Amino acid sequence: MASHDESGKKSNENEVPTFNAENLQSNMKVVYYCRTFMSIIGGVIAGICGFTGLMGFVVYVLVMAITSVCLTARAGFSIHSYFDSWNRVLLDGFLGGLLVNVYFVCAVLDVSFCA
Repeated sequence: MASHDESGKKSNENEVPTFNAENLQSNMKVVYYCRTFMSIIGGVIAGICGFTGLMGFVVYVLVMAITSVCLTARAGFSIHSYFDSWNRVLLDGFLGGLLVNVYFVCAVLDVSFCA
């Protein structure tokens, strides 16, 4: 992930952080791709285990929580160095990933109403 401050200068705590738009966009792409990939993995796991309905949703929420923790750890737990808010890492792509997850659960279970 690319940091927003590439100048190497020390900044005061009172200064407003500046973000490089290209780096922020690149970081958001990484989050989006990670969430999409993990949604596929979660959907396949839930489908193989036969989890549908509420249990399938619980599996998805657990996979997304683990993904958020891993992304935060990858950023060195200093989210504000790479993103403009915590919501970017914790919530962005949650609903889109849910649709991908449901699709792969249906694909693994070969449910006809999903096609």
